Amino acid sequence: QVQLVESGGRLVEAGGSLRLSCAASGRTDRNYAMGWFRQAPGKEREFVATITSNGDSTWYADSVKGRFTISRDNAKNTVYLQMTSLEPEDTAVYYCAARVRGSIYRPSGYEYWGQGTQVTVSS
Repeated sequence: QVQLVESGGRLVEAGGSLRLSCAASGRTDRNYAMGWFRQAPGKEREFVATITSNGDSTWYADSVKGRFTISRDNAKNTVYLQMTSLEPEDTAVYYCAARVRGSIYRPSGYEYWGQGTQVTVSS
């Protein structure tokens, strides 16, 4: 079993930057592909970014491409999401997840989830 805990979410002004962290504990003897998803009120949970288990490849949703960067430090069992040029449309609860098998773009492809951290971008 793997436990994931997100942190770093807060209120930030439009155009600002924020870095989210996801700390893994439990069975961390193996590495997983990791993803970030977000969910705004009244909307479906949507894909944001993902990174391979060794960190050599990344993929991003079109809405965040060029603004967000996903990275990981396996020695620290931590995944990051660096967000820049934030917009009010980025306001959502952000979730970290570990993928076992399946689609990298859908929540069903991920086995373990954190509780989420709130990001609010003011205009």
